[in-house]
Amino acid sequence: MATRLPESPKVGMVSLGCPKNLVDSERILTKLRSEGYRMSADYAGADVVLVNTCGFLDSAKEESLEAIGEALAENGRVIVTGCMGKEAEAIRTRFPQVLAITGAHEYEQVVEAVHEAAPPIPSPFVDLVPEAGLKLTPRHYSYLKISEGCNHRCSFCIIPSLRGDLVSRRPDAILREAEKLVAAGTRELLVISQDTSAYGIDIRREPRMWKGREVVPHMTDLARELGQLGAWVRLHYVYPYPHVDQVIPLMAEGLILPYL
Repeated sequence: MATRLPESPKVGMVSLGCPKNLVDSERILTKLRSEGYRMSADYAGADVVLVNTCGFLDSAKEESLEAIGEALAENGRVIVTGCMGKEAEAIRTRFPQVLAITGAHEYEQVVEAVHEAAPPIPSPFVDLVPEAGLKLTPRHYSYLKISEGCNHRCSFCIIPSLRGDLVSRRPDAILREAEKLVAAGTRELLVISQDTSAYGIDIRREPRMWKGREVVPHMTDLARELGQLGAWVRLHYVYPYPHVDQVIPLMAEGLILPYL
């Protein structure tokens, strides 16, 4: 009689808030899937549930707390991550049974918490993760996050205290991810960050090679390269910096969509 291999644990995910949070959720799930975890579409089938929270507005915080409460009621094994992780004490006070709490884009800590709650089962037969990673959006469009955080301290905005200062991704890494997404069927790339206009100011002295040419980490240079990959490119979260006018010729050339 053939030996029945144990099944890998299942992970459920509740992703709240902005598209940047959704990208974080995709990265977490991609990492877990690469380790053999299966994904659950409901609470009942999950061995552990991740709740990726939003803490931008009071209404968003309350929605996050309600989602945590619902996940605990339906499943009982919950890990909290995301922006509201900064308020761990408040979450613990209301929901002491939560297994772990991590902050925004703390991917390794989330994965470690999942390991503790539902240890992975090593298997040589794990399906390969798609090259573009696991997506939580329809196939025809994908969010492409180019940076994290923000250097501004606007009195009305809590984002820097939740996600820290600006940290730009290398342009070659962004373009490589975008190329994989397009190859996997993405027809529209939605470029996102906290402050898209500021992309690259922290690494502007670090140009990278891409397809045999040098790419400067700057919003307009990156937009031009993205526009040559064969998909629509839509820039989100663009603010009125002096260089923003430079994207208008790119729109005229059809390299990016006429949207700001």
